[in-house]
Amino acid sequence: MAATRHMQRRGQIWLRVFPDKPYSKKPLETRMGKGKGAPEGWVAVVRPGNMIIELSGCPETVAKEALARAASKLPFRCRFLARQHAAV
Repeated sequence: MAATRHMQRRGQIWLRVFPDKPYSKKPLETRMGKGKGAPEGWVAVVRPGNMIIELSGCPETVAKEALARAASKLPFRCRFLARQHAAV
């Protein structure tokens, strides 16, 4: 949300992760055992090296600031990668 507000319709943004793993939880004050708890929600597993957000169609300075704002809301350290196009 922070990245899209900063870009102001100057390019496209893609989220490269999808929550595809179910998260289960047992009710509070329940005794141990009797199987696994009911599904509570969905989570996305993000490992080191995964690309989370991808931007295109905007200047690099705008992209860096937008991703810095998005990274400040994530619970882990992120870094900015830029694709270098080779002149043919």
